[in-house]
Amino acid sequence: MKYEINRSMIKPTETELEILNILWKEGPSSVRKVNEKMNEQKEVGYTTTLKLMQIMSQKGLVSRDESSRTHIYLPEVQAKDIQGQLVDKLLHTAFGGSASELVLSALGSGKASAKELEEIKALIDKLERDEQH
Repeated sequence: MKYEINRSMIKPTETELEILNILWKEGPSSVRKVNEKMNEQKEVGYTTTLKLMQIMSQKGLVSRDESSRTHIYLPEVQAKDIQGQLVDKLLHTAFGGSASELVLSALGSGKASAKELEEIKALIDKLERDEQH
């Protein structure tokens, strides 16, 4: 019997999120490629990465193409969906539901580039125009 997985309820761990970020950026990848990318940041054993990706497959976060000798993993969740879940959780747990406090805190860190600030201004302008109509 096959169960339908509700991907909107899946909460990836921090390490699973690191793996998803690699798959979103690099595209379908082998465990070895993911492990190499992870090792650019911190040392992670190949078997640890393999086990994590197998668990992620069981959770429905990734799928595995077994048609060749080297299994290739693909993300089964979209970056925007997971990011939305994480922002929602952060918004409610750390900022009491206040979007303005969240944004002010993020911008107050001083880590936004000039390009990002321009994109934020354009989004605010668009939201203001949409609200007027």
